[in-house]
Amino acid sequence: MIDRERVLAKLDALDGYLTELRSIMPASLAAYQQVEKRRACERLLQVSVECMLDVCHMVVTGMRLGLPADEDDVFDRLRRAQVISESLVETLRRMKGCRNILVHQYGNVLDDLVYETISTRLGDFTEFRRQILAAVTS
Repeated sequence: MIDRERVLAKLDALDGYLTELRSIMPASLAAYQQVEKRRACERLLQVSVECMLDVCHMVVTGMRLGLPADEDDVFDRLRRAQVISESLVETLRRMKGCRNILVHQYGNVLDDLVYETISTRLGDFTEFRRQILAAVTS
């Protein structure tokens, strides 16, 4: 059984991170490249993706969809259970990859790719939230 309260609390935390990210998001790549702005945006993006991953794991566990072999398998299990769409699976994989780069390859992070992500892809989190809420509130 899905612990709806935990999932909703995690989604609320995600909303908070995204609100904060939107409030500090610079208008240009040059403004983004200021050290404090870049690090703040990177960190908020990282914790947003981690929050999303936590929700995925909670739903897989709560729905008893089995023990995932890895994080990509978590997404596949949610897709097979018709919790999320195929297109969202691909988006989540890209988000996870971005998070992994931020965490594990800090010196090799490409500023223009992170800036593009926060400038154009935050709506992906909204779509994730919508699909998860449809599954946990039905």
